Amino acid sequence: MTQDLLDFSQFLTHGFDDVIDVRSPAEFAEDHVPGAINLPVLDNAERARVGTIYVQESRFLARRIGAALVFQNAARHIEGPLADRERDWRPLVYCWRGGQRSGAFGWMLRQIGWQAETVEGGYRSYRRAVNRMLHLAPLPFKAVLLGGYTGTAKTDLLHRLSARGVQVLDLEGLARHRGSLLGEMDAPQPSQKGFETAIAQVLARLDPARPVVIEAESSKVGECLVPPSLWAVMRAAPWIEVSAPIKARAAYLDHAYDDILSDTDRLRERLAPLKSFRGREVVDRWFAMIDANDRLALTQALMEQHYDPAYAKSRKGVDPRTLGEVAMNALDDAALDAAAARIEAMVMGWDMKDIPTGNLS
Repeated sequence: MTQDLLDFSQFLTHGFDDVIDVRSPAEFAEDHVPGAINLPVLDNAERARVGTIYVQESRFLARRIGAALVFQNAARHIEGPLADRERDWRPLVYCWRGGQRSGAFGWMLRQIGWQAETVEGGYRSYRRAVNRMLHLAPLPFKAVLLGGYTGTAKTDLLHRLSARGVQVLDLEGLARHRGSLLGEMDAPQPSQKGFETAIAQVLARLDPARPVVIEAESSKVGECLVPPSLWAVMRAAPWIEVSAPIKARAAYLDHAYDDILSDTDRLRERLAPLKSFRGREVVDRWFAMIDANDRLALTQALMEQHYDPAYAKSRKGVDPRTLGEVAMNALDDAALDAAAARIEAMVMGWDMKDIPTGNLS
């Protein structure tokens, strides 16, 4: 009645009709098996209550109270979300360790007549599979990094490359962060575990025989860390450098960063710490541009006085091998489409034997 899943790919190709995560909503929100639905047999408060009783009072009492709650919640799921499941339905159930919560729910489903099985080791088995893939073993992919100053529409180019059939990995999209001081988005970033699950899902769909294009990021995208196996691939990768006139970049950022530029209080809060790096006089001039609502002047000043020097310093430290450069005179749709075509030709025309794989050592 248990499934012993060891590799990440097995969690994607399990063959069951549904994967059910019976952990609490908070556990599920942090991370879960791709495609799983959350039918908690203990909610957040109930799990905390049972855990407290287990530690402070009595294991027996905690199990008795927990069992009652589990079956009450399971009954509601059977009458609600699972009411339309047919006789031959095959669910795969897991909890934290593959123990009491999933065992109890799986048992109840089997008593009804459904072919329910549980994951040996539960979510911890899944995390071990992700950890082996992204932390312990070298990845089989060869990458080309897309570099360039802030405002050169690298993320937009990644999307256009993907539409052309080029394999891409959009780390900023997966991290829900634009990878810069002002890069936070309205939606919160995923947990580190959730970020790694998202990366693993994309990599599982890619063909190792073809190159994958990744934006040249630092090892941290917002608060999310690039896992070591992927970081090793990125460090070994050659670059394609894109460029555009600073006026075009300023206009592009004015649109792309509209959310943070429109929230002047938050914008000031993010820029204030740079007084110790760029000087009080420089940051005060930025604040004056905010007061005057001169967004184009502000984005250009931020690039000239902060982003561009930081990128130049970082690139010099990396000293990457460059496959080529793509200079754009503008950043409108026509220019970006043309740039994507040139980048595709460079990537697909490069001999992959000359691109090293990532070495974790």
